[in-house]
Amino acid sequence: MLSSYSEYLIHRKWMEQALRLSQLAADAGEVPVGAVIIDSSENMIAEGENRKQRDNDPTAHAEILAIRKATDRLQSWRLHECTIYVTLEPCPMCAGAIVQARMGLLVYGVDDPKTGAIRTVVNIPDSAASNHRLRVIGGILESDCRSSLQAWFANRRHSTR
Repeated sequence: MLSSYSEYLIHRKWMEQALRLSQLAADAGEVPVGAVIIDSSENMIAEGENRKQRDNDPTAHAEILAIRKATDRLQSWRLHECTIYVTLEPCPMCAGAIVQARMGLLVYGVDDPKTGAIRTVVNIPDSAASNHRLRVIGGILESDCRSSLQAWFANRRHSTR
């Protein structure tokens, strides 16, 4: 739940950046997902876009790449004062990494009805296996995030016919 309109504007700003990154992924033939991590002073410290195909790496999801960059920049694996913005609800691997990094807040755009591991299919942050309580806000720029994904998948289906 958002506490103020100014908080919404901050979340919108960073989700717009994540959407720009998702478009870079889409342009490269990747599923369009982007992620941005900011610190407690609202400075961007890391970003990532899906790179699974380009890197031939099943772990090269936007969130994982952004977490790696953030921990490298901060020289700490603990990101408890950071917020991660991601256009699509994280999968089980990414949800687990976000929890393990002790991320302070996760903000995402659209639910993932197939592999969403925050609220939709499973709830890793609130499970007994989680040793960290993650604050979560979903639905920021939901329509834009959904449209981006739907357009990419529709284009992909059309081009494979």
